[in-house]
Amino acid sequence: AARVQVQQERLNRLLGDALLAAAHVAYLAPLIVSPDAKLKRQVCAALGQVAKHSVDLAEVVVEAEVFPSILMCLKDVDGYVRKHAATAIREVAKHTPELAQLIVSNGGVAALVDYVDESESNNRLPGIMALGYIGAFSETLATAVVAADGIAPLYNALSEEPEDHIKSASAWSLGQIGRHTPDHAKAMADAGALARLVAVGASRRSSDDLRSKCARALRFIIEKLTDLRALDRTLQEPGLPPEVCKFVVHQISKVLPNDPQGRHDFVAGGGLAACQALDAQSGTALKEYVDVIKSCYPEEIVQYYSPTYATTLLEKLEVTA
Repeated sequence: AARVQVQQERLNRLLGDALLAAAHVAYLAPLIVSPDAKLKRQVCAALGQVAKHSVDLAEVVVEAEVFPSILMCLKDVDGYVRKHAATAIREVAKHTPELAQLIVSNGGVAALVDYVDESESNNRLPGIMALGYIGAFSETLATAVVAADGIAPLYNALSEEPEDHIKSASAWSLGQIGRHTPDHAKAMADAGALARLVAVGASRRSSDDLRSKCARALRFIIEKLTDLRALDRTLQEPGLPPEVCKFVVHQISKVLPNDPQGRHDFVAGGGLAACQALDAQSGTALKEYVDVIKSCYPEEIVQYYSPTYATTLLEKLEVTA
C-alpha cells in the first residue's frame, strides 16, 4: 500500500509536466497492468498527456511498448481507467499514419469499436475521435474501421447521444472514414449513415456546429458515392439542406451518364422527377447539374416526369374541347 501511494504521488507530479512525464514513460508503461485502479487511471492519463503534444512524444509512448497492454484497459471494470486509456490511444492515433497503423496492427480498432459501443456520454468521445483519426489517414486504415463494424457505433452515437458535441464528433468521424473511395461511401450509405446525417443536420434542435459537421461529412461521402440508388435515396430525404442537395445533384450528374441501368432505376425511383422539382434558377450551378441529368433521357421522358406535365395535358384537353 505504501509503495502504491509513493507511485501515485510521483504520478501526480508527472501529470503536471508533460516533458517530465516523457522522461519517465519507461517507468510508467509497466504500471498499466497494475491491479490498483487509481494507479492505472493516473498512468493512462499521464501517457495521454505525453502523447498529445507531438509526434516525437507519441513515439516515446509507443516505444515504451504500451501496446497492446493499454488496449486491455478499455475493458477494465473501472470507468475512469477505460476513458483515460481511450484518450491515450486517441492522442497516439492522431499524429501520423504509421502510429495509427501500429494501433490497427495490435488489434486496436476492434477494441475501440467495442469501447464506443459499450460506453455512453463523454466516455464515448475519445473512442469516437480515435476511430475518426485512424480512418482519416488512408483508405486502408478506413477499411480496417469498416471491416471491424466501426460504422454502427458511430451511427448509434450520432442517433442516441443527447449532447451535440458528441454527435458532432460522430459526424466528423463518419465523414473521415467514408471520404476515401466509392466502396467506403457505399458502406456508409448501406449502414444508413447518410440518412442519419441528413436528419440530424436538418433538426432545429441541432447546434450550428453540429449542422456544419453533418453537412461537411455528407459532402465528403457524397463526393465519392457512385451508387445511384443511394444517391437517389439521399436526394429524396426529407429536410435535405440546400447546400447538401447541390452536392448530391452534382454527383448524380457525374454518375448518371455512365450508368445505363442506373438511368432506368433513377427514373423508376422518382429521382428524375425530384431533380426537376428543385428550384434550380437559370445561371446557377444547380441548374447546370439538373440539365446534365435531363440530357441523359429522351425529351418525352423528361416532359412526363416534369412537375408541369399534368398542367400541360389539361391545357391541351381544354384546347381540343
